[in-house]
Amino acid sequence: MFTNQQSNKYTHLTAKERKFISFPAQLMLEKNLLVGKILDFGCGWGNDVKLLKQKGFDITGYDPYYFPEYPQGKFDTILCFYVLNVLFEQPQLEVLMEVSQLLHSGGKAYYAVRRGLKREGFREHFIHKKPTYQCLVNLPFKSIHVDELCEIYEYIHYNQQKNSENKCLFCNPRKSLQLITESARAYAILDGYPVTKGHTLIIPKRHLANYFELPIEEQLECWLMVNQVQKILQEKYQPDGFNVGINVNRAAGQKMMHCNIHVIPRYQKNELEIKGGMRFVVPRDR
Repeated sequence: MFTNQQSNKYTHLTAKERKFISFPAQLMLEKNLLVGKILDFGCGWGNDVKLLKQKGFDITGYDPYYFPEYPQGKFDTILCFYVLNVLFEQPQLEVLMEVSQLLHSGGKAYYAVRRGLKREGFREHFIHKKPTYQCLVNLPFKSIHVDELCEIYEYIHYNQQKNSENKCLFCNPRKSLQLITESARAYAILDGYPVTKGHTLIIPKRHLANYFELPIEEQLECWLMVNQVQKILQEKYQPDGFNVGINVNRAAGQKMMHCNIHVIPRYQKNELEIKGGMRFVVPRDR
C-alpha cells in the first residue's frame, strides 16, 4: 500500500561522490551493455556520467536535485542505480513510468537495487545527520546479476517480449502498438482500434477478466498510471475532455476477457460511430 506517513525530503543525501566507476556501471561496461544513446537516470553527483564520457560514451545524466534539467528525446540504454531503494512506493512507480517513457522501443534499462539491507525505514545519515530512507526492492524483470550487496535487473518494454504462453492479446501485446508508459504491474498502450486520437488502455499485467478481482495494490497502481497517461495525452493532443472507465463482463460491453481501463480523449468536433461499453458513453446529441 502507498504510504507517506513521514517526509522523505533528504533522498539526495544518499548520493555518494566517487573517483571510480560504480560497480553496476563497471559490470555494464564489461558485458558490453552500454550501447547507443545512454541516460543515467538519478545520477546523483554524476560520477558515472563523467567517467563514461571520458571513455567516449554518449551519455547524459539526470538527477532532480543535482542535475535537474529533464532529459529530452529517447534513449537506447538507461541506467537507474540505487534510486528505488531510497523512495517510497509511489515515487518508485513514478520512476519506473518515467524510465519506460524515455526508453526507445527495443532499448534496455538497467535497475540496480541494494541487497543485504538489515533494516528498512528511516535512519540518521552518518555524515549529514538527517533522516534518510532505505528499503528493499524486488522487480518482476529479468535479473542479470545478484550478490549479497546488489541485484541488477534488465528491463525492456512489455510489448517487445513474449510474456505468457496463453493467447491473450493483452498478455502479449503487439510490438507494432505504441507503449505509452509502464510500471512493475501495469502498462499503458494505444488502443489498436481507437475511438479517438490518443485512445489508450491501461492494462494490469495480471491475467484477470474482472477488474474487481485485482488486488487493491494493483488497482491503485493502475489508477496512478491513469493520471500519468492523462498528462501525456493532454500535452500531446490537447483534447477538450476525457472519458475514463472500465467495462466489467460482457453485459457491460467487455470484449477482451483481460481487465483494462479506457482513457479516451474527447474533442469538440469528434463524431462517434462505434457503440458499446465505454466507447459510446456520450450520447450523439450532447
